[in-house]
Amino acid sequence: MPRLKIALGTYGHTAALKDGRVKIAGVEPDFVEVVPIIGAFRRMVRDLEFDVCEMAPTTYMIARALGAPYIALPVFLMRRFHHGGFVYRPDSGIRTPKDLEGKKVGVRAYSVTTGVWTRGIFVNEYGLDSSQVTWVVDDEEHVTSLKLPPNVMHAPDGKSLADMMASGELAAGFTGNAGIGRAGSPTGGGWKQRSDENYPELIANAAQVEADWFKRTGIYPIHGSVVVKTEVLAKHPAVAKSLFDAFVAAKAVYMDRLKSSEGDSADDRKYRGVMPVVGDPLPYGLLENAASIDAMLTYGVQQGLIPRRMPLDEVFVDPS
Repeated sequence: MPRLKIALGTYGHTAALKDGRVKIAGVEPDFVEVVPIIGAFRRMVRDLEFDVCEMAPTTYMIARALGAPYIALPVFLMRRFHHGGFVYRPDSGIRTPKDLEGKKVGVRAYSVTTGVWTRGIFVNEYGLDSSQVTWVVDDEEHVTSLKLPPNVMHAPDGKSLADMMASGELAAGFTGNAGIGRAGSPTGGGWKQRSDENYPELIANAAQVEADWFKRTGIYPIHGSVVVKTEVLAKHPAVAKSLFDAFVAAKAVYMDRLKSSEGDSADDRKYRGVMPVVGDPLPYGLLENAASIDAMLTYGVQQGLIPRRMPLDEVFVDPS
């Protein structure tokens, strides 16, 4: 029985897996706590520290395109839409995504998943030419070998995106951890959450726009992919199905809680709130996520994050 070193965030739908209520058939798990979990992404990308690891899907997509020796399961530990969470200064002259052209816009890192999804929406739904925006970042990319487009610049030393937004050096930016809602490195001791200023959202009535977009496209943006070392799967092919089945079983425990209205965390409220729109708020599997995976790969090529569109079996292992 292989002993696998596993790094996952603790969520409602992973709790039963991590506390042992749900077993992984044929696997002895060694769960490693990394807080914040974003630190595990970098340790996996740079040092291959874990056998199984949660990883931002865009970070994974870039690393895999560069030959990383791990592959993803069709398990996505976080979901959210991305029309909202992007704000602008009222004095910037910005009213639509197209107006971002010629402006400086703040995002934590160019490859951060939130940024990739929202840029993709702005490009494909609103006609933005992303190359005409100066994307200002204040953090390093997880994949250090990623060659950034020429329209990406780093914030000056000592300045956060929040500071630059407040001073008018930025015209717009992402809220929360993806942009102006934080200061300092998200993996270091200098990170701190801060309250976003009261800037207006670029996409008004975002929740309704997102619901309409999902109904039309079937795209429900994916976050929190789960990767497994290819050498583990080469030695123990059954591990892919064992892991997938365990994630499904742990999610079922959580879904029973959600449907019975137990729990009132931010995630609980978020997933309950989106169920009338998407049905299953945390769908796993290749078929169930086909539209979202296709969009992620399309956006990756469009934004210069990956050099080519990888075939599905190069990006995901089929656990069936």
